[in-house]
Amino acid sequence: MRVRQASMTARRHFAAVSISCAQPVVFRAYGGLWRAAGVEAGGIAAQSSTWEHQMPPRAHTIVDPRFPAELRRHRQARGLSLRDLARLGHVGKSCIHDLESGTTRPSRQIADHLDRILNADGALTALVVDAPAVTTGDDQQRLAYVHAEPTRLDAATVRILADVLAAQRRLDDVLPAPTTLPSMVAQWHTVQQLAAHAGGPHAAALHEVAAEWTQFVGWLHASARNDGEAVRVLTEAATQADAVDNGPMAAQVENFRGYLERQRGNPRGIVRHFLAAYQTPGATALQRVGDAVQAAHGYALLGDRAAAVRLLGEASDLTDAAEAERAPVLAYWLTPTFSRMGLGLAYLALGDRAAGVDNLRAGLGSLPEDQQDATWTHEYREALAAAG
Repeated sequence: MRVRQASMTARRHFAAVSISCAQPVVFRAYGGLWRAAGVEAGGIAAQSSTWEHQMPPRAHTIVDPRFPAELRRHRQARGLSLRDLARLGHVGKSCIHDLESGTTRPSRQIADHLDRILNADGALTALVVDAPAVTTGDDQQRLAYVHAEPTRLDAATVRILADVLAAQRRLDDVLPAPTTLPSMVAQWHTVQQLAAHAGGPHAAALHEVAAEWTQFVGWLHASARNDGEAVRVLTEAATQADAVDNGPMAAQVENFRGYLERQRGNPRGIVRHFLAAYQTPGATALQRVGDAVQAAHGYALLGDRAAAVRLLGEASDLTDAAEAERAPVLAYWLTPTFSRMGLGLAYLALGDRAAGVDNLRAGLGSLPEDQQDATWTHEYREALAAAG
């Protein structure tokens, strides 16, 4: 009976609903974690009722946490009261109030409607995104069932969760981290709980997916410059990567730590973490080329030209092996030309402007269309612009 009730609850929650002004949000974001009103965190049974808002339903709308404040700012900038905007938009005053307080999640349609009324030039519309469908109705029922009975975990459920994670990683190429973090963190907590309670022959595979999810959330925090949380989550990711004996994952965690140190402007940290990634047993050649190049950049920033040149030579020696292999799924963006962006930074730090510019242009130019405007490309474009 308990399983049947959980499945019925999940089906109701999994239903694809476009939230309008008349539909209050049951889930609010506190510190990046979606919590259900009146539901205690911690127990897996308590979490089952929140599953739909943590795993993508067939129609999944992502709302940037900045939407309420931005709506209020644009309304006030035009000198409008809540009543004024409600009248202009032909919606209830309580609707505008609830949107600005965050108690109601906007649909894409209402965001676009208010954007036009406030002449926000797309600023509000950009904060509400309809993500592509990932799961089917059958998938959602399976997830709900396994969440209620984690010892019944099967291979199909692990595959579904891996597909969800892959889709979320692709969203990172087109949406800024602050937009996606709240829902991603909620999903991560749910998957971690499921992994902790899962049993049977497929539990090990789920642990690997859960570890990769931890790595991804750490990356999102690093990208959003939540530095303290990024360090905490990536430290946890390193432990989980070792626990599942995944060399490429362990290396990628150190790579993300190196990225964070570069954003902090800490050359010694850049060298430390990219060298750790480069030397991680089990790292692929594609990963090692990029790690060596980025560690060389750190050495160049420290003024150690000899160490930088040595590492660039080692990266060059790995090129043939890197070109012959496919990137690991958890680092799907890696290609033989991807590392030329890091190589460009290294050459610029060594004072070779021409080589730096050539490599930055080649690396950026080789990116697929859906990665061209990714947030993580900005530092390379800024370096290229500064180099002239």
